Amino acid sequence: MPEPTDGLFAPETEVSAHPLNPRLPVAVLGATGIVGQRLVRMLSGHPSLRLAEVAASSRSAGRRYADVVPWSLTGRIPDGAAGLPVRAVGDPLRSRLVLSALPRAVATDLELDLARGGHVVCSNASAHRQRADVPLIVPEINAGDLARTRSQPWVAAGGALVTNPNCVVVGVALALAPIEGSFGIEEATVVTLQALTGAGLRGTAAVQMSGNVVPWISGEEEKIGPELNKILGTRIRVAASTNRVPVLDGHMAHVFLKLRTPAQPEEVERSLLDYRPCPPLPELPTLPERPIAVRSEPDRPQSRLDIGASRGMAVSVGRVRSAPPHDLALVTVVHNGVRGAAGACLANAELCVAHGLLERGESRAGG
Repeated sequence: MPEPTDGLFAPETEVSAHPLNPRLPVAVLGATGIVGQRLVRMLSGHPSLRLAEVAASSRSAGRRYADVVPWSLTGRIPDGAAGLPVRAVGDPLRSRLVLSALPRAVATDLELDLARGGHVVCSNASAHRQRADVPLIVPEINAGDLARTRSQPWVAAGGALVTNPNCVVVGVALALAPIEGSFGIEEATVVTLQALTGAGLRGTAAVQMSGNVVPWISGEEEKIGPELNKILGTRIRVAASTNRVPVLDGHMAHVFLKLRTPAQPEEVERSLLDYRPCPPLPELPTLPERPIAVRSEPDRPQSRLDIGASRGMAVSVGRVRSAPPHDLALVTVVHNGVRGAAGACLANAELCVAHGLLERGESRAGG
């Protein structure tokens, strides 16, 4: 059975609030949506960050979080979040560190305004992922790209904007990074089977998905190639096909590769097993020691069985094989809500703290 993934840390009541080691206050935008709910849950008991503010649409503003959120995760709402008053998105925030689970349309202008106002914004939205001065980060692969924030126009105010990739791209990028580093990749064909929760709380209707597969997801295919290449620092030619399937959680991708240097499947498996960030990362509580779980069984990875690898923060890779006319084929599974969204955003926030982004300049945040 998969490991539980709803909360990565001990319950909030078990965390010591020693005055010499206070936890940094964090605001979550889009806190009532499915990614926002996961951020709220994952911040509960976090060793160095604490949920201080939640923001959602103006319909929810002024009410208790527990009274407005359509809670969709297992277990109850964390005690530290339940009584928080909901701010309207766009209201001034006291917290320097902001985690954004906003939809693209809202995030486009608001995230820039927050960065200009001195906030460090870690965004799960797609709005600014391809902006040249905004890093698109998977910490185990390209933590050094955080240096792009030094050229952002709001750096003097102490602000920064950092993004994480699309929920299926995270898993594919982690699987391809060691292969690219060891053998080089010229071309990739990616066919995804994406879970229902990737569409959000108001996503694909159950009646449409029951016993069905929908061979198109709006905007998804266009993201995969550009995001993979920005993260990996490559110019891989990528063809992608995305499909919505009647699975609750867990995005699967079948990946077919043309390599620059020939490699046997066993060599590729070894590169996956041995992969570690280089240079080593600072200690980031959300990230597992091993970001890739390699499955040797012929029928793994599977969404239901493997999304819980390392509490949902590792990508599972299997069926590594020769596949003529391609050089290599493999299958990835990633927990789209955890590693693909909320956990990716939270890990980037930890990286920003570790690299001192919140120590830049003076805060001009409102509140």
